[in-house]
This record gives sequence, C-alpha cells and structure tokens, in this order.
Amino acid sequence: MFNPISNIEDAQTLAQAIVNTIAEPFLVLDEQFRVLAASRSFYQTFKVDPEQTRGSLLYALGDGQWDIPALRLLLETIIPEKTAMDGFEVEHDFPNIGPRTMLLNARKVLYDHSSAITILLAFNDITARRAIEREKEELLGRTEDLLRQKDVLLREMEHRVANSLQIIASILLLKARSVTSEETRQHLKDAHQRVLSVAEVQRHLHTSAGIEEIDVVSYLSKLCSSLAISMVGEDQPIVVNVTAQGGRIDSQKAVSIGLIVTELVLNAIKYAFPMEKAKALIQVTYETAGSDWKLTVSDNGAGKPAGEAPSVGLGTAIVEALVKQLEAKVEVISDTNGTSVSVTRATFTSRIPRAA
Repeated sequence: MFNPISNIEDAQTLAQAIVNTIAEPFLVLDEQFRVLAASRSFYQTFKVDPEQTRGSLLYALGDGQWDIPALRLLLETIIPEKTAMDGFEVEHDFPNIGPRTMLLNARKVLYDHSSAITILLAFNDITARRAIEREKEELLGRTEDLLRQKDVLLREMEHRVANSLQIIASILLLKARSVTSEETRQHLKDAHQRVLSVAEVQRHLHTSAGIEEIDVVSYLSKLCSSLAISMVGEDQPIVVNVTAQGGRIDSQKAVSIGLIVTELVLNAIKYAFPMEKAKALIQVTYETAGSDWKLTVSDNGAGKPAGEAPSVGLGTAIVEALVKQLEAKVEVISDTNGTSVSVTRATFTSRIPRAA
C-alpha cells in the first residue's frame, strides 16, 4: 500500500490536524505529563494561551488551575496500571470558565521501537447534563413531598368525612327512636342505613393501602354484614351471603354500588319474607369480565304475584339514578322462587346462581 507520509514532519502535521479536528477538548501528553499537543477546542473551551500551553506541565497550566486531585489520580495511579480509562468524572471550578463537570477518557500509547510513552486525554463537558439531572432530582423530590402532603390531607379529609357520617347516622338513629310515627321511624332507619353504606366506603379508604380503590369482596362483605346485624329480626332469621370477584374498584364506583346493595338488601329484608321461612337467604353477587361487571341481589322469598306492578318509592328512585350514573341497566325477575335484581354493565352472562 502506498503511504503518502514519508517523513516525521509530515506525520506530525497530520497528527496535529487530526487533533484539531476533534470537537472535544483533547491533549497529548508525554510520560512526564507535559503537553505535546492540544486541540483548538481545548484552547477555546478552557481559554488558555497556546504558547503557554505547549511544553508546559499539565498541572502548571493557568497558574495551577489544572492541579486537580482527581486528575492526578487518573494520570498517576489509574493510567499506569490500566493503560486506558473511559468516563472518569471530574468536577472543578476553573478560574476562567467557572465550575465544570468533565468526563475524561485517557489512553496510554506504547511504541514498538521506542521506550517513550504518550498519553492521550479527551474531555467531555457534561456540566449542563449534570445540572439538568440535579434539577430533575430536585423536582422529583419536591413532587414526592407534595404527593406525601396530598396523601396526608386526603387521609385527614377521609377521617373527618367518616366521623361526620357516623355522627349523622347516630342522629338519624336517635331520631328514629324518638318519633311516634312508624312510617317516619322506618324512613329514618332507611336513611340511617344509606349513610352507613357511604361510611363503609370511607372506612375502607382510610384503612386500605390505596386512597382511590378498595377491595370489593371485603367491602361488600362488611357492608352486608352490617345491614344484616342491624336489620334482621329474631322472628325471621335471614342469612345475607356475599359472593364477589373482581379485585379492586375505584371509590366513586364503590359508593354507587354500595348504595345500590343497601337499597336492594333492605328491600329484601323488609318485603321478601312476609311469613316465616326456614333457610331464608339473600344472595349478593358481584362478577366481572374485563371492564364489564354484574351485580345481583336475589332472595328465596315470596316473590311477587304475576301481573303485580313493581313498587315505586324512594329506594327504587335511588337505585334507578345510580344505575344510570354507572351506565348500566337493571333487570328484575320475580317468581315463586323469589326475587332477583341484577344491575349489569355492558353484556355479561352470570356464572353464579341466584338464591334458592
């Protein structure tokens, strides 16, 4: 192969041209760490005089501004042992250009026909990148602080709301005991149970790990247990059973479903068993399939005679409003086997049998 470089002077000219072409600051040092050559980028970046740089000891450049402990470690300890080092980070406050963070890449060059050693040193200024990273870390820290404060405030709000609901429920119950009208007393008791169903959501939000979702199985089980304890009389024992799947649901949906269950269970307790019945059962089921779900409250009570118009009261109006809010549909089946009310979101085929 033809080699156009025929003498040392030409080789030196080519080498200097290569050094000047490199965009990053670049130095060529001898084994005593004296500057043999420097790139234009080095002079421009660090604002040093070429005449005072070439042949000078690196540590003496710029009145000693390059006498950096981390740089000494790289050149005097690491390079002699490893011959190469990439991404060695150095932070220093340079008098002419201010604080800088540099990544240093170094190579020790050994020659076949000479004992001389040359060290190549490239500088990558990452000051701006590190500043952005620190700013991101600070923003992340402030964001985490704000989220923690938000969590504390939400927990405090939930606690106060739960307390307020308990107070309201207690007032309604006390009022129900003091009125003389049986109809008014029953309305107050119904209102008391509606408030308790909302309070149950608040308790789950306060005790669960998340503040936006609650476990549907635990929620419905505790809600129905509370309804059974407070509403089922000794003259007609009724078992309220819950079979649910679907993991967790958001708190807004939980409130609506809880109110629907409250109304339907209360209605079944009051009207499904006008006469004493052995093994009286109210079955509450919640099933999911993807984003679709189905809630069913069924009983094995008396049902309604054929042709009898469904009753329309406050409870029915509440259920219809909540069903519409959930973008669902309601279906009622009532026969000699009892009554089943299903609230379905989209198309869903039930896999759990109704009460029987």
